[in-house]
Amino acid sequence: MSQFNLPLMSDNITRDDVNKVIEFLQQDPIPKLTNGPKVKEFEDKWSEWLGVKHSIMVNSGTAANELTMLALKYIYGNGEIIVPPLTWISDISSVVFAGLEPVFVDINHKNLSFDLDKLKEAINDNTKAIFLTHVLGLNGLTDELIQLCEEKNILLIEDVCESHGATFKGQKCGSIGFASNFSFYFAHHMSTIEGGMICTNDDRFYQVCRALRSHGMIREMTDETLKEGITKANPDLNPDFIFLGPAHNFRSTEINAVIGLNQLPRLDDNNAIRTSNFNYFIENLNSEKYLTDFEMEGQCNYSFIVVLKDPSFDKRNLIETTLKENGIEFRRGLSGGGNQLRQPFFKNKGINLNDFPNVEHVHHFSWYIGNYPTLEQSQIDYILNILNNI
Repeated sequence: MSQFNLPLMSDNITRDDVNKVIEFLQQDPIPKLTNGPKVKEFEDKWSEWLGVKHSIMVNSGTAANELTMLALKYIYGNGEIIVPPLTWISDISSVVFAGLEPVFVDINHKNLSFDLDKLKEAINDNTKAIFLTHVLGLNGLTDELIQLCEEKNILLIEDVCESHGATFKGQKCGSIGFASNFSFYFAHHMSTIEGGMICTNDDRFYQVCRALRSHGMIREMTDETLKEGITKANPDLNPDFIFLGPAHNFRSTEINAVIGLNQLPRLDDNNAIRTSNFNYFIENLNSEKYLTDFEMEGQCNYSFIVVLKDPSFDKRNLIETTLKENGIEFRRGLSGGGNQLRQPFFKNKGINLNDFPNVEHVHHFSWYIGNYPTLEQSQIDYILNILNNI
């Protein structure tokens, strides 16, 4: 039992989800439990929902990030990947693990995505991709960013792990860039307990991801022509055991897919409630104390974003004490706990934090609070009353 009256997430795995798993396991003979037909069925249904050609299910959003970067490295070689300092740690570590170079660009306070002026300055001949994060359900895309990628021939990778159902001009985020990553962790818009998805319209990228998901084995590819070419280039190897390169086992299980298949049909209805909740929250949050001028079009937030205007540590501490006393769970710093450049593995990199004022403010003076479909308006009013009267 949670110690909080209002936890970050509630009831994201339902009794009906559990019953579907029990029903699946009661089959005789016992079905294949590792990556199999249910995973493929969920991939196909997810592709249909998102509006993309290909989806590859993996065992976490982190795995989706790492596999995406491994595939980019395999296809496009070495280079720089532009990443925001406000993101989950795996967006950065996936770049590092793949042997690519992360380049950091500060955020803006309107949609918590890149500061476009600084982004333009960071692009050079070594830039392979821009790894954008849609933060906590806010759409991070703009026409200018998309046009910039097209003009510079830079791949756009969308991290949609926190933003299932967010849209840009009516099109779902995750269907616009070269590739996109989703997480089905318990706290997100929908859950498979643990799980993730990579989505793309690019055939070659899809085939490479299929192989790299399973140790790099080319037998996982479905493009027979591509497999035949690799096999002929390696005549001394058993075709069942040809590995493209160093990779991992990122496969998911049939059980996770069964839960995903049961959750997907209710995702849109649940998202509509979350969207309505967040609109109501921002409309009624005290705009003299907190930032409320977010770009709301296309948002699908699974949390309430609270950013203090005044950079006061005394006010920050008072807010946190008051929320705790009133049983409201929160996390400071928004995605990933704030500025990733403050984490131990970057402390001695010679990075000047003064070059990142916007994410620095978010790091110290922001929080997110749970927004889920079972919240009642009286509970949202309870949160607002506390925040507005501190």
